[in-house]
Amino acid sequence: MMSEMLVESSKKSRGRARASGDSEARTQLTPAVWIAAATEVLVHKSIDAVRVDVLAKELQVTRGSFYWHFEDRDDLLRRVLASWQEAQTEQIIARYRREGVEAEALIIELVELPFHGRAAMKGSSVELAIRAWARRDDAARMVVDEVDSQRLAYIQECFASLGFASKAAKARAFALYCYMQSESLFRNQGSAGDKAERRQFIARMLLPGHERQRKPGNAIRCA
Repeated sequence: MMSEMLVESSKKSRGRARASGDSEARTQLTPAVWIAAATEVLVHKSIDAVRVDVLAKELQVTRGSFYWHFEDRDDLLRRVLASWQEAQTEQIIARYRREGVEAEALIIELVELPFHGRAAMKGSSVELAIRAWARRDDAARMVVDEVDSQRLAYIQECFASLGFASKAAKARAFALYCYMQSESLFRNQGSAGDKAERRQFIARMLLPGHERQRKPGNAIRCA
């Protein structure tokens, strides 16, 4: 009898410990943690590997804790896309507008962006993974198309503020954006000197001083 009571007491203690652990995990693991974990799996494996059981194992929590933050896997995937769009496009454009960065300086910064060390490599890895996902998923494709449109429109604004006509500004924005994507895709091509020469060539091509005229009274800023 005494041994049965001890066994039952032990079971209850373990049950309380598990419940306490799950509660603590729910408190500590915010939606952002799950989204970050999903993004890492997407980058290093594939969209097919982004599953609730895989993420729960990675984060060392039960599957049940996932459902405190998300309706289902599709909800998580929608929020992964939304998080990427906000962090890598909307927040960046908002910051540039807030700081009133000069258009020409911003264009040069964008030319150099693919070479900004580990941060640039991580960002491009996430972007390439999301673009690979978008090739086979309509919802992801819609978000990627929207992101591309937002970025191109902002870059076009910058060229237009420097005095380029609408068509010329649009063409230059597209050329710059394609260059940025290409450098991310072909990051191992060429020496450091080769990459510097490419950057200089693109900057000269996009910002030839004799081809643009600043409009009188216009602030040359992307704001």
